[in-house]
Amino acid sequence: MRRLAFLTLRSRLFVLLLALVAVNCAGAVITIWTTSRTLELSESVVKRDVQALLAAEKLGSALVMQKGYVTYYYLTGDEQWLTRLREHQMAFHHWLGVAQERTRMEEGRQILYEIGEAYADFEAGRDQVIALYREGRKDEGAHRHWTVRDQFHNIYALTKRFKNLHEQQIQHNQGLFTRKAHRLTALAWAALPVALLVGVSLAVVLWSQILEPIRRLAFDQEKGIFTVPAEDARDEVKALSRRMHSLLEDVDRAHEELEESREHLIQSEKLAMVGKLAASVAHSIRNPLTSVKMRLFSLERSLNLAPTQREDFEVIAEEIGHIDTIVGNFLEFSRPPKLKMQPLSLSDVVDMTLQLLKHRLESYGVRVELDRKGRLPKTLLDPDQMKEVLVNLILNACEAMGEGGHIRIVEESGMMGDHGYVVLVRIKDSGPGIPDEIKDKIFEPFFSTKEEGSGLGLAIARRILQDHRGWIHVHSKPGQGTTFVVGLPCEERGLWLRS
Repeated sequence: MRRLAFLTLRSRLFVLLLALVAVNCAGAVITIWTTSRTLELSESVVKRDVQALLAAEKLGSALVMQKGYVTYYYLTGDEQWLTRLREHQMAFHHWLGVAQERTRMEEGRQILYEIGEAYADFEAGRDQVIALYREGRKDEGAHRHWTVRDQFHNIYALTKRFKNLHEQQIQHNQGLFTRKAHRLTALAWAALPVALLVGVSLAVVLWSQILEPIRRLAFDQEKGIFTVPAEDARDEVKALSRRMHSLLEDVDRAHEELEESREHLIQSEKLAMVGKLAASVAHSIRNPLTSVKMRLFSLERSLNLAPTQREDFEVIAEEIGHIDTIVGNFLEFSRPPKLKMQPLSLSDVVDMTLQLLKHRLESYGVRVELDRKGRLPKTLLDPDQMKEVLVNLILNACEAMGEGGHIRIVEESGMMGDHGYVVLVRIKDSGPGIPDEIKDKIFEPFFSTKEEGSGLGLAIARRILQDHRGWIHVHSKPGQGTTFVVGLPCEERGLWLRS
């Protein structure tokens, strides 16, 4: 271990793991090689020596079975004994061929050659004996028969010699296998302490430089208490995971609060600027604008105008009304009215809004679908201010869709995480959607994609909801429409619905 002290932790782990893998791989290679050699030896013994030994046994048996049939024929004169003799003679030739195929030793081949030569002489002599017996020359046949018996014993001795040769070869292979098995066992015993040493070294490094530091990080040992649940007291990794997860949550929460504070600061700066600007605009523009509107109304009633002139008057009046609306938005944004809170169902505000916008929706050709499973529970709200929020959202949807289109309004109530019990109104249109690059800017003051917009509608809507301790979110994908979600806290319980 001291020799590895100059290495980094990663290098030490790599060296120890490499050594452990090398020992295991070496053991695996030796095992595979030995197994392969064992299989080769087994194949040699089974397919060559054992089968050759079996052929030698069958060869000797076929030879022995031929003994005595000529004598039986001499005593009885029955041709049946000669038929059996030919059967065993054919068996002898068959097993002689098998033995010649199976043997791989030169000495064995030589013995089989001698057996073949001797058996050919044996067959010729035996055929002469049978012929003499058939001719009735029994004395001469009997004399010749003793010569054939000597040839039989000589062939039988050769078969025994062939059998003993393969028995010795099998014993030799068995000894070879035993020696290889002993060598493999010795190598295994030699590799065992090496593997143990490397394993112990790896365990020491893991414990002293990884697990113990993890334990110190996971548990607050300085205070003498655990900073994780008791069930994790024995699992350092799980405890560390919990602590890291908690730290990441704290970082995310701090980041979110920082972003919110940054947004609030930016909004506060814009509000302060808008407040000063609105006050100046209100005093400088609204009074003269009111006088212009009154004079224009008087002229329109007193003059006999041609159709073209009347159309011009209407355009002038419309533009003056637009200017008045912008001025009103400035004033409303800079000096929000005091809320007049009362217990009321948000469903009632939705009904009032749809009734107010009935003719406007018809002029746009927009179809409205109201998805209501039951009226929303009552909550504290300012109906006029909430109606202004819904009017703004619905008119924005109409302008985004142009002529025609479909608006779906969904009412829901239920538990929502940290917000507790809430009531929601989702307003979904079938318009082109909001591009991703401007989605985060639509609630900022003075940001507008419309040529004649003031950019204050959605900013006022969000401020109204914040005054109600509520919120507004937008979900939109280009080409798939836009959904605005308006939420308010509620103390009453109702049915939670998801669409």
